Amino acid sequence: QVQLVESGGGLVQAGGSLRLSCAASGIIFSINAMGWYRQAPGKQRELVALIAIGGSTNYADSVKGRFTISGDSFKNIYLQMNSLKPEDTAVYYCNALRRGNNYWGQGTQVTVSS
Repeated sequence: QVQLVESGGGLVQAGGSLRLSCAASGIIFSINAMGWYRQAPGKQRELVALIAIGGSTNYADSVKGRFTISGDSFKNIYLQMNSLKPEDTAVYYCNALRRGNNYWGQGTQVTVSS
């Protein structure tokens, strides 16, 4: 089992920045990738950013150039969010993929006011 705990959400004005953190514990060896997803009210959960073993990253088009994912050996991952927009408002979830199984954190709310 992998346990994930997110932190760092909050309320910020448009144009501001936030940094999300995700701490992984439990059986974290053999994690293949970790990422951040978000879900806005009435919408499906969507991938925001992904970091794979080896360090390769992938971003949703809507956040490229504004968000940066980073991590330290999959013990902690971070999402630096700059130039935030109201449409970034959502619950952000940390995800870990390990041996074909997905693990999720409880989510952290990010609200961007205009």
